[in-house]
Amino acid sequence: MGTAAEEARAVLECLFHPQLPFGQEEEEPPPPPPPPLQEDGAFAPERLAEATELELQGVAAAEAGDTAEALARFGQAIQLLPTRASAYNNRAQALRLRGDVAGAMEDLAAALELSEGAGRVGRQAFVQRGLLLRLQGQEEAARQDFEQAARLGSPFARQQLVRMNPYAALCNQMLAAAMKKLRGGAGGEGSCEGGAAAQAPHLL
Repeated sequence: MGTAAEEARAVLECLFHPQLPFGQEEEEPPPPPPPPLQEDGAFAPERLAEATELELQGVAAAEAGDTAEALARFGQAIQLLPTRASAYNNRAQALRLRGDVAGAMEDLAAALELSEGAGRVGRQAFVQRGLLLRLQGQEEAARQDFEQAARLGSPFARQQLVRMNPYAALCNQMLAAAMKKLRGGAGGEGSCEGGAAAQAPHLL
């Protein structure tokens, strides 16, 4: 009886805390991130407005599939304000779309250095680099970047961390086994097919 109770508790833990290792108590939440840096406060308003417009044109070009034009616009924005992190982050996306992963990683490193890994640009750069690292099979490095982005408030990064958690698969297996038992136990009655047990949430 005790074993069944422990199994039920473990299943509930997997449902409500899939990011935690099996049987581990929930830790204290991390402290809130520091307030974002005033990323654009150090630039002259006229040059900032011009650089921002160039970036907007670059984003529009990238969304239209014209990555060459996008790279040109982002490059102009960088020439205008070479210490502004945002344009490096945006250019990294365009480089990634063109398949230039090395160039994208260089720009993301620049964006993180200039933003000091904080604020909106830092958050986006950590997410982008995490995705590229994961595509290269560098799971631990990707996890570290997603953790940084999650601390800066990225819901996407938090989702990635849950999916990368090695215990998530174990939780899925436990839930699948529990649901199979429930369906199997009710199958003889012929009454629960398609009922609440069949509609149990699938974690990943």
